Amino acid sequence: MRLPTRRSRAPLAIAGFIAIPLFFSSLMTSTLALEKPYKIEWKGCVSGLCTTWHDPTTANVARVWLWALVPPLLLCVVGLVATRLPYGFYISCVAAIPIAIVVVHNINTWARHHTARYPVGVDLIPPTNPASDKYDRGQWEQMAKETALSFEHWTIGIALAAILVMVTITVRRRYVGRRPVPDYVLEGVHAPDSTSPTGLGDAAG
Repeated sequence: MRLPTRRSRAPLAIAGFIAIPLFFSSLMTSTLALEKPYKIEWKGCVSGLCTTWHDPTTANVARVWLWALVPPLLLCVVGLVATRLPYGFYISCVAAIPIAIVVVHNINTWARHHTARYPVGVDLIPPTNPASDKYDRGQWEQMAKETALSFEHWTIGIALAAILVMVTITVRRRYVGRRPVPDYVLEGVHAPDSTSPTGLGDAAG
């Protein structure tokens, strides 16, 4: 079975462009869903168990970034396949909309779980140290959620705008007639005749 020949690179190009805001939305949601501090516990405190929180491990950070790359890469794969399909440009744009929606579909739950994993705030500094404490518990999660939703709106907006522009161009090419170019007749330019008029020769004789 032979694959259809490539029609245009436009579907892949627009998919790559829309994937930029989609990636940032995915990165925020992936961070909320997967990031967790490195927790150390030991016995010896008055309460019976001492706990300290440290920055996430390298493996945890790598996992966050890898999952953040999945949605934009998926969109680029759709764009690559669409280069061999009719109306591929529209397929890439339409595919970006449900992908962007799915990325943030459970963002409220992820934000709550992230807040629970950081009981003293994302800066890991307790409120008892007001000189260094920058984020209250849940403050960063709210900012991350708003950022993810904003980039989702940008992703959908760019996809819809690209569809509108392409439809406008197509309609203009297909249905708006072009003005006919007038035909200009150029007269030939030549040297004056070397022979004298007939009447002048007879008069001289």
